[in-house]
Amino acid sequence: MTQEEKQLVFIDLCARLPFKPHVYIKDGKVDIDIDIVLNGTYIHEWLTYPSCQNITITPYLRPMSSMTDEEREEWADLFNLELDKLNEIDDEDKAEELAPYYFGKSHQVSIDWLNKNMFDYRGLIPMGLALEAKEGMYKNE
Repeated sequence: MTQEEKQLVFIDLCARLPFKPHVYIKDGKVDIDIDIVLNGTYIHEWLTYPSCQNITITPYLRPMSSMTDEEREEWADLFNLELDKLNEIDDEDKAEELAPYYFGKSHQVSIDWLNKNMFDYRGLIPMGLALEAKEGMYKNE
């Protein structure tokens, strides 16, 4: 795994920490299937310290193609909720002033939802940097 690939996994995992991602850890000797919240210190050490260079952390993620119709609808509704607030502003100048906030907020809500539901929107699975989540791995979470 290159340093750039590690950085990409690091960024992705850090955003998912509040949602308890499942990961596969390999330290060169032992493969461990971990089902815990990784803390930021551990992930930072994995990324930066030479003693952790033989360790790989591979998250289990859901392919975007596994999204159900119900999930797709929920995701779209969340994204549009903030944009709908913008449409409710009667003052055109005020709406134009607030547009960047509401567009940014709609994207933030969308990405948070994708992280919470463990969707691979960065394409880590095809790059070999994430594993496809097992059926039911993230149910009831």
